[in-house]
Amino acid sequence: MKNEKLIKALNNCAAHCNYCANACLDEDNIQMMVDCIRTDRACAEICSATAKLLAANYSDVKEMVEYCHRICKKCAEECAKHDAQHCKDCAEACKKCAEACEAFLA
Repeated sequence: MKNEKLIKALNNCAAHCNYCANACLDEDNIQMMVDCIRTDRACAEICSATAKLLAANYSDVKEMVEYCHRICKKCAEECAKHDAQHCKDCAEACKKCAEACEAFLA
């Protein structure tokens, strides 16, 4: 499949972001997690949509991948602020996804 590496990174990132957002809801100080949850949700949506377009072999995806790159970096930064393991795992998945987006755009 064309762009398989990026599609896998996008889907992995979306899964981690969805898991992280849900796990954040169980944290003691949920108010402190609001930005994390919102960023996770946005990142999951853009990663999922981008993966679907790439899997459909749609060719006009450069700007979508650029946006995905930006939000993955933002999500990695937000999740890295928190000590919860699900946030650390999400930050790593987002970082790898941002790197995959960068490689695609190169």
